[in-house]
Amino acid sequence: MAEGGSEPGDDGPGPGPGPGPGLALVEGSAGRAGRVGDPGDLVALAQQVQQANDFVRANACSKLTVIAEQIRHLQEQARKVLDEANRDADLNQVACNIVKKPGNVYYMYRRESGQRYFSILSPKEWGTTPHEFLGAYKLQHDMSWTPFEDIERRDAEITVLEKLLNQQAALPLCMEPNFQGLTKSHK
Repeated sequence: MAEGGSEPGDDGPGPGPGPGPGLALVEGSAGRAGRVGDPGDLVALAQQVQQANDFVRANACSKLTVIAEQIRHLQEQARKVLDEANRDADLNQVACNIVKKPGNVYYMYRRESGQRYFSILSPKEWGTTPHEFLGAYKLQHDMSWTPFEDIERRDAEITVLEKLLNQQAALPLCMEPNFQGLTKSHK
C-alpha cells in the first residue's frame, strides 16, 4: 500500500462511508503522495477540508432558503394578479346602461332577479336604494377595477408612478448595491 492509503495505480482514497469525497494529496516525485512533517498535519488538513465542505453546504442551503422565500412571495403575487384579473373580468360583465369611462366610480347593485348592474348613483344619492348595494368600484385607465376602499391608496400609487414617468432625467445606472432607504439612521 502506498503512503497516504492508496494502492499504486489507484486514484487515491475514494468516497468512503464518511461524508463528502476522499482527501486528495499532491503526489510526490516518485508518484506517491508525499508526506513531510507531523502526521497530525494530515488530520488537521482533513478537518479543514471537512469544515470547508460544511461551510459550502451551509452557504448553499442559506441561499436556497432565500430563493425558496422569493418563490413563495412570487407565487403569492401571481395568485393576487389572477384573483384581480378574475374580479376585473367579472366586473366587466356586469350590466350597465351607460358607457363606462375610466376614472369614474360606479356603484354595483343587485336586483331581486339576481341581475347585477352598475349605476353612477351612490346609495346616498338614491336616498332609498331600490336594490341591494354590493359595492363601489373605480374604473382605471387600464380597464381594471379598484374597490372603493382601495381608491385613495391606488390613486396615490398612480400619482407616484406618473411622476416617475414624467421626469425628464433618466434613472442613473447603478453598478453597485444601493441600500439607501433600506436602513434607518440612529442619530
